[in-house]
Amino acid sequence: METLLQHCQDQGKSIGEVMLDYEVKKSGRSREKVLEMMVERLKKMKEAVDQGSDDPSPAPSGISGGDAKIMGQYRKEDHPFSGPLIFDAMRFAFATSEHNARMGVIVATPTAGSAGVLPGCLFSLYDNAGYSFDSLVMGLMTASAIGFVIANRSFVSGAAGGCQAEVGSAVAMAAAAIVELKGGKPAQAIHAAAISLKSMLGLVCDPVAGLVEVPCIKRNAIGTAIAFSAADIAMAGVESRIPCDEVIATMYDIGRSMPRTLRETSLGGLAVTPTGKKVKERLFQQNKDEARRKTESQPCRESNVD
Repeated sequence: METLLQHCQDQGKSIGEVMLDYEVKKSGRSREKVLEMMVERLKKMKEAVDQGSDDPSPAPSGISGGDAKIMGQYRKEDHPFSGPLIFDAMRFAFATSEHNARMGVIVATPTAGSAGVLPGCLFSLYDNAGYSFDSLVMGLMTASAIGFVIANRSFVSGAAGGCQAEVGSAVAMAAAAIVELKGGKPAQAIHAAAISLKSMLGLVCDPVAGLVEVPCIKRNAIGTAIAFSAADIAMAGVESRIPCDEVIATMYDIGRSMPRTLRETSLGGLAVTPTGKKVKERLFQQNKDEARRKTESQPCRESNVD
C-alpha cells in the first residue's frame, strides 16, 4: 500500500485513477474500454441487488433466501436504528449473497463468498447519498486497487486464510472506496482499509454443509457496517497505528496459523454445531435421494451382446 500511496502522491491522483492508469497500461486496452468493462460489472452488481431484493424464494439448499425481502419490509414499516445508508447496505448485501446462493450472476469482489459487501455499500450510496452511477465506477476502481494489493501480498481465499481473507478483504476494499467517493485523500482511504481489516483479523471460514450461505451471507451484511464505520473513522482524521501493509502481512500470518478445520473445510466452527451437522445430514440425504430418483427414472438400455 505504501508503494500505491507513493504513486498517488507523485502523480497527484486518487487511488482509483492510479489503478485505472495501471489497468490501461497492463491490459493494452484504451481508457474508454477499461471503463466500459467496469460499467458492465457494475451493472451486473445492480442486477444482483435488484433481483435479490425482490426474491422471497429460498436457495436450493433451503438454508438461505428471502431475508433481503424481510429486510426491505422492515425498512418500509419502521425506522432502522442504523439509518437508511447502513441499513440499505446490509440489505443489498443480503440480496446479492442470496442471489449467489440461488445460482444467479454476481461479481466476485474479491470472491463469490464475499460478493455482497461492495455492491451493498456502493448501491446504498447510490440510493441514499446521491452518488451517480459513473462515480460508482471510480469507486469500483479504488476497491479493485485495494483488492489487487491484498491478493498479491496475502490471500483472498477462505480455504487459504479463513473468512478474514474473503469478507475481510471485501470490507477493506469497500471502506477505501467509500472514502474516495466522499472526497477523502488516498492516505485516508488506505487507513480506512487498514482499520476495517484489523477488525476482521482471525475470522474463520466455517460454512455449514460446505455452502457459501451460513454464516457467510450475514457476515457480508455486517461487513458493510464495518466498512462505513472505518471510512468515517478515517475521514475524521483518525489513523491506523499499524500500517496497512503490516495489517495485510498479519492477516497472512494468521491465515497460515489457522488449523485446516477452520479454513473452508466445514470441519470446525459453526459447521460442526449440532444444528450445522443436522443441516449437512439433511442436504446430503436429499442429494442422495435425488440422484437415486434420476437413476431410477432413466430407461433401461437393451444389451447388444448376443
